Amino acid sequence: MGEAVTQDAFTPDQRARIERGLQEKYSRVAVTPEGNFRYPTGRAGLEGLKYDPRFIEQLPADVLSSYCGVGNPFLLAPVNEGESVLDVGCGAGVDSLVAGMMVGPEGKVMGIDLVPEMLERARENLRKASVGNVSFRQASAESIPLPDESFDVVISNGVFNLIPDKRKAVREVFRVLRTGGRFMLADQVLTGEPPADTAGMVDTWAG
Repeated sequence: MGEAVTQDAFTPDQRARIERGLQEKYSRVAVTPEGNFRYPTGRAGLEGLKYDPRFIEQLPADVLSSYCGVGNPFLLAPVNEGESVLDVGCGAGVDSLVAGMMVGPEGKVMGIDLVPEMLERARENLRKASVGNVSFRQASAESIPLPDESFDVVISNGVFNLIPDKRKAVREVFRVLRTGGRFMLADQVLTGEPPADTAGMVDTWAG
């Protein structure tokens, strides 16, 4: 959305409309991502984005079907056994579960998301996958309710383009990252100048 589009660009009413739009869309996505995106979802999306087949095969079909991501953050850097990982905008939790398998029993993963229905699906997926080192919590990327330097890795997949105040969210990521930690981001990027009509952007924010 461009660096000029920060929290100050929107009125409280506009931010409320953005949040309602996200809530409405992702409550539907929590049931199934099919038909809500222009790119492959589910198992086809994971395979097309070159997720490690070892982890795909360990997840139940019902869990795989809930995947919707614009890229594969795990291609950017290694995630090692014993590390701690934060998944910002975890959605149905598939990336969190993959990270949980990567870090092993000595590591830990937390996924955060704003939409209750998505968190409900993530917890359901967690029960089905039986990955014991993953947890989920309702929270905003703009105000992560966790201590400084809590994580070795922060991942995010297709979420930062939806955040109204991206600068604040990035500051929060680097606050909770330990020194030498990695921020592994897969997302959609606007090329060119952002639209001057912020009111029109609000109406199509979650589109």
